[in-house]
Amino acid sequence: MKITYDPVSDAMYIYFSKKRKSARTEEVSEDILVDYAGKELVGIEILNVSQKLPKRELDRVALTPA
Repeated sequence: MKITYDPVSDAMYIYFSKKRKSARTEEVSEDILVDYAGKELVGIEILNVSQKLPKRELDRVALTPA
């Protein structure tokens, strides 16, 4: 699993698969998008992360720059 955070767009992406590319995206709730390749979950994108997670918590998560 890999997590990236882009502070400019305030978006976090959680990668579950390195090999697969998204074929289908579903919006599961406002600001949360789930990517699938067939039936396999390949990633989750969370928009407006700073509104959902305090900055001190963002700083504690080991993130890879986008």
